[in-house]
Amino acid sequence: MAIDSTGGKRERAEAGSHERAMALFILNHVLGQGRRLSEITAMTRWKSLSPITQARAKSLAVATLRDLERADRLLLPRLTRSPPLMVRNVLRLGTSELARNGSAYGVVNDLVNFVATDQRYYRFKGLVNAVLRHMCADVPNAWHQLPIPRMPKGLRRKMLVAWGGDVVAGIEKAHYVGASVDLSFKRENVCTDDLPGRALPTGSFRLENAGQISALPGYDRGDWWVQDAASALPVRCLNPQRGERIIDLCAAPGGKTMQLAASGAEVVAIDKSAARMEQLRNNLRRTALKAECHVCDVRLVTGTYDAVVLDAPCSATGTIRRHPDLVYCHRRVDYSGLVALQRALIDHAWSLLRSGGRLVYSTCSLLPQEGEFQIQAALDRLGCVAVDRNAHNRTGIEPSWQTGEGGLRTRPDYWPSLGGMDGFYVAVLQKIG
Repeated sequence: MAIDSTGGKRERAEAGSHERAMALFILNHVLGQGRRLSEITAMTRWKSLSPITQARAKSLAVATLRDLERADRLLLPRLTRSPPLMVRNVLRLGTSELARNGSAYGVVNDLVNFVATDQRYYRFKGLVNAVLRHMCADVPNAWHQLPIPRMPKGLRRKMLVAWGGDVVAGIEKAHYVGASVDLSFKRENVCTDDLPGRALPTGSFRLENAGQISALPGYDRGDWWVQDAASALPVRCLNPQRGERIIDLCAAPGGKTMQLAASGAEVVAIDKSAARMEQLRNNLRRTALKAECHVCDVRLVTGTYDAVVLDAPCSATGTIRRHPDLVYCHRRVDYSGLVALQRALIDHAWSLLRSGGRLVYSTCSLLPQEGEFQIQAALDRLGCVAVDRNAHNRTGIEPSWQTGEGGLRTRPDYWPSLGGMDGFYVAVLQKIG
């Protein structure tokens, strides 16, 4: 039986056009309005897309955000004046995809059509066509000679103060490489032979060329969930015990809640976002794990617990390697307000602990003001408190990651041969009484 592949090729071309259109939609919102990618993917227009279209559009947009500085360097000499943001984003998207071995025909024609079909930008049709045609020839040779993209000046200045030039250069290199997908398992000693990847020293599992996550073995059975290796460390440091009553503050989307529940602890999960809490409940249902869930401001919670997990709201600067949109939204971040909120949350979390209980404090931030400095201040402020300096011995980390006040610091430039990790700060405080 003869098979006509024309229809299939046409469908794939149409899908590619749709994916590029949605990638451009993301870029316009991130770069034009300072919106987080998480805000955009909560929009109705985004939710109406198929999972595969979402994944491909997001991949294109994220790659372009990582490539932005390189793309602008190549585009600058080809533009006599700066075009409107939407046109610049079209050129950036095309340059990035061409650099990453995209199909020249599909890329250029789609992006020219995006401009040509919008009356506001029709006059730029020839410019987009000419520039991207030149890029087809020039990008492959010039791309890899360009320097690693840097963070925006304001954010980079904060990083330089905290870590110095050499470390910041290593962090920026890790940001550009991007992030792998890590898994946490519901049970220890799970057979991973069917999963493409490798076990990490800290107990997480890193996927390689994972593809569609929900299609991997064990997903439907709820054997595991996606959680960066650094994000799994706070609960590993806490070492929860079966039967302990533990409250997880700011819990959604639930990675740490599931770790706690899998340990056999009695878990209470609190988050002020109803939408994010619903995501946590869905994760619990898939993994068949149990936790008592409440939507409220964590500062209104009362009771007494054996342990408290506080993954506090923060600048999230430690997750830029997987969320490059963050560097273009950092001007909206109220750093001093976050530091004040973290201090208040530490004090409230401390009031929920029984005598002898443990508080694990963590942030996915690279700024010491949200990590090391917070715990040093808490040690001076709180009564009857001690840092559990042995907590990190249970995690498989390198000794050099421990900090002077007794905490644990991870950075994106750690584990370069393994693919890096998110920037996190973790400390375990014990209430002495």
